[in-house]
Amino acid sequence: MRFFRGTNEKGPYFEGWYLKHQTPQGQTLALIPAFHIDGQGRRTASLQVISNDQAWWLEYPAEQMRISQRPFQTGLGESGFGQQGIDLHILRDGLSLCGSLRYGPFTALRSDIMGPFRLFGGMQCAHGVVSMGHSLNGVLELDGTHLDFSNGLGYIETDRGRSFPSAYLWTQCIWGGREPGSLMLAIAKVPLPVGGFTGCICSVFCGGREYRLATYRGVKIEAWSPSGAVIRQGKYRLEAQVLSERRQALRAPVEGRMERTIHESLCAKVRYRFWHGDSLLFQRTDPRASFEYSSEG
Repeated sequence: MRFFRGTNEKGPYFEGWYLKHQTPQGQTLALIPAFHIDGQGRRTASLQVISNDQAWWLEYPAEQMRISQRPFQTGLGESGFGQQGIDLHILRDGLSLCGSLRYGPFTALRSDIMGPFRLFGGMQCAHGVVSMGHSLNGVLELDGTHLDFSNGLGYIETDRGRSFPSAYLWTQCIWGGREPGSLMLAIAKVPLPVGGFTGCICSVFCGGREYRLATYRGVKIEAWSPSGAVIRQGKYRLEAQVLSERRQALRAPVEGRMERTIHESLCAKVRYRFWHGDSLLFQRTDPRASFEYSSEG
């Protein structure tokens, strides 16, 4: 494991991990440990905590961040986040969050979600999926509230680069039961030295297989807005429609500095429909879908 202060990355740069946890009873908790380097080389680390109805921002000295990419393992202060689970001991800034969760085996993608775009060294922001879904076991105490995640579900992704896109849409959903599944969809404006384009990456797990829809596979973005998105690739068509949401303010990077305010709904009610031609592969309305939309200006 390396310490953040010993990395070779130069600013502006950021890297963060989004870890989402759902209890069977309807409670959800997301954690975003991250480190950031601004254009002057100043290094800091942070943790954002998001519950069903509240969000917290905690800043840490750079020397309290520990990182190991393989296997996935990150430490921040007295807390750890990794492939086996999380161990939290946070008593500061008006937040009390303690306990441990153990993760089941990760559901990994067969290939990098960025496809050939992963080779573009000048990308403003690169996305990665660590686990499309895994089981949870354990208990956390959040400000005195007992959260039992036993038989729950988890999801992990990551972002790295200089800045979040100027305009983007992101949504994620995971579910269990007799026909478990998960999906992640992201649409963003991608700047280039001359011009740019709007790109899309999407992975849908259902019926025991992954469906990959992406710009590098010929996807067409038919619509995207604060109300949702519609994309099509060949005979496949995915609709995501926001029915209701409760947005919370989070921080996002701009040239390595965490100074942009964005708004995410950790538990939005979103209806997803996925077709192959005239055949509806699945339809799901989920009250615990995550949804985020940000536009320029």
